[in-house]
Amino acid sequence: METPRKQPSTVPTVRDVAAGYGELMLVEQPAIALLELLGWTHANLFAETFGEHGTEGRESERQVILTRRLGAALRRLNPGLPDTAYTQATDQLTQDRSKQLAVNANRDLYRLLKDGVKVSVPDAHGDHTLETLRVIDWTEPANNDFFLASQLWVAGDMYRRRCDLLGFVNGLPLVFIELKKPSVPLKSAFDDNLRDYRGQSIPQLFHPNAFILLSNGSDTRVGTLTSTWEHFFDWKRVDDEAEVLGPNAGTVSLERALRGLLAPARLLDYIENFTVFEEAKGGLVKKTAKNHQLLGVNQAIARLRDLRASEPAERKRLGVFWHTQGSGKSLSMVFFTQKVLRKVLGSCTFVIVTDREELDAQISKTFKTPARPRARMCAPAAASI
Repeated sequence: METPRKQPSTVPTVRDVAAGYGELMLVEQPAIALLELLGWTHANLFAETFGEHGTEGRESERQVILTRRLGAALRRLNPGLPDTAYTQATDQLTQDRSKQLAVNANRDLYRLLKDGVKVSVPDAHGDHTLETLRVIDWTEPANNDFFLASQLWVAGDMYRRRCDLLGFVNGLPLVFIELKKPSVPLKSAFDDNLRDYRGQSIPQLFHPNAFILLSNGSDTRVGTLTSTWEHFFDWKRVDDEAEVLGPNAGTVSLERALRGLLAPARLLDYIENFTVFEEAKGGLVKKTAKNHQLLGVNQAIARLRDLRASEPAERKRLGVFWHTQGSGKSLSMVFFTQKVLRKVLGSCTFVIVTDREELDAQISKTFKTPARPRARMCAPAAASI
């Protein structure tokens, strides 16, 4: 998409069309076609109409959550409740969070998406009970609404911007995709577009955001709303670390990322089980799993399930999840433990053994975040356990 302008026209000029032709035909349209094959419905919202009977029911360009789709999902996933329950849930999800730091607003919304929205429901005796409404069905992808919007206008306090692709799940804009034509260096998508969008132009769009994908077709990188350019990472493999990448692998970079991250079941798994928030020197930081972390943890989870089902106790060894130095082994441990606790039946205890004291401090800090398993003791040697 073109470099942001303060007052873009709603009608593209010939120059705009010429500049965007390569991006649209070589990158955007193939991406849309693939996502439709993966199960997404798509609409081009460049000429969207507004109001209750408008294209998507948005009241204005400032609104980033599609409440018509959200309301339908809340009713579908939580049937039989009074209308006030759905209204309360919608209000909590769409409340104004502009006075919060964007990452804090993002964490608050993530918790609602992951664990549900608590509402007060009147009963037949005049009392009120608390109900937890599901916003997303994490187990059955088919029960959710996966909607891809292209060329959607979003307005902030001073500026309006047109987004290339936005992936909505049950009306929530969880995936932001910024595209460039192949001849444009990918870093320009970060410098010229994303930095402006999430900074001062349309920050509210990133309050519900799960992750960000930047691509020019041959170079594709993934990050979060707090990621600097240096912390955006590539996504080279879809199913297995053993996948062979040939000399022309870069030409299908975007396809690999879309298949690996945006197929509905993969997307829900990634958002639910591979997202963490950490306190850092500069404030709260959001992180998602890198390619090798997702694949490795899911292989370990599959091995765990197989062992529990088939192997005798003395042979129940998961194996080795090998990392190079600096590749995120501490976070891999967190992703593994939190997915086991959430998705694998039974009560589990985790023992972490290190060979250096500095690793004790590092791993302990990584785990000491709300909603993660907490360390109960630190033994100086294996004999002390």
